[in-house]
Amino acid sequence: MPHLSRRATLTGGAAVALTALGAAATTGTAAASPAGSASPADPVLDISHATPEAVQLVTSTFQDKTARDVDRFMAHFSQRQLTYTDGTLGARYGTWSELKAVFDQFMPAWPDTIRSYPTRILGDARSAMVVFVDSAEMFGNEIRVIAPIDFRDGKIVREVDYWDGRHFGSAATQAIRTPPDQFPAEFGESTVGEQSPAALRDVVSALSHAFATGDPAAAAALFTTDATFEDLTLHVSFTGRPAIQGFLNRSFELLPYGLDTSVRHTVGSAQGGGYEWQRQGAPVNQGVIALELRQSRITRFTTVWDGSLIDDPAITALLAPTLEH
Repeated sequence: MPHLSRRATLTGGAAVALTALGAAATTGTAAASPAGSASPADPVLDISHATPEAVQLVTSTFQDKTARDVDRFMAHFSQRQLTYTDGTLGARYGTWSELKAVFDQFMPAWPDTIRSYPTRILGDARSAMVVFVDSAEMFGNEIRVIAPIDFRDGKIVREVDYWDGRHFGSAATQAIRTPPDQFPAEFGESTVGEQSPAALRDVVSALSHAFATGDPAAAAALFTTDATFEDLTLHVSFTGRPAIQGFLNRSFELLPYGLDTSVRHTVGSAQGGGYEWQRQGAPVNQGVIALELRQSRITRFTTVWDGSLIDDPAITALLAPTLEH
């Protein structure tokens, strides 16, 4: 989201300066509050599918972000290799110094009431999927993000933030999104390479193939009996494999992450993580899916994509299959 801030400054058209969206604070059952604070409003952070090393890397990053300490926050990013992309806006930063310049300009202006905190961490110290929230004081509206993050030697080398522009405000998102002919085709995935284990990549391969080829039964077979399926953009949730398969049966031709999609990049561990998907030429051409796993079966599926790219009738058509008959 650094692109928002820079664009707001250049055009003078935004009421609030917006900056970079980052990633992470701590379940098992740890509170997601910055160090030295006790904010009862912050939710519990689910770390049940993350290693202790991943939790430490992520939570310390968010503590420094919420503290508005630019130097300490930027110390979590690699100076040798870094790609930071806002996947919704198409703002890509390819060097540490470029990203730091954005935070130097805008982070000190954030009010001390801001909160940026994770609610889930899935993965290990090589790569992880982080679900997090930026409070409305930061950017003018609340932003709920799913971010795949790659680490190397304890530093972030790649991060992509995916969020729903409708939740932020469709008009506001449309006004600051990079034009299609300038939108980056790659988000640094070829540079960092795949770091996730074979066990996770096998699940991702099977699920993405089932989605891409329109095979709801094969997709549903990858879920546990009592699994949960969440689409944050549609604001729908299904519990249980029969309900999940029923929804997929009714919607597989319409879902943005369905037919003809391919995998951009995978992050996480055998416990969980997920993948970024893309769909060439479609109105919604990319997004992210977070997966919690148990013995290579999906226990929880969560996706977000930019709903502001399609109009109200298209969203309504996607909501129709959520009804069970």
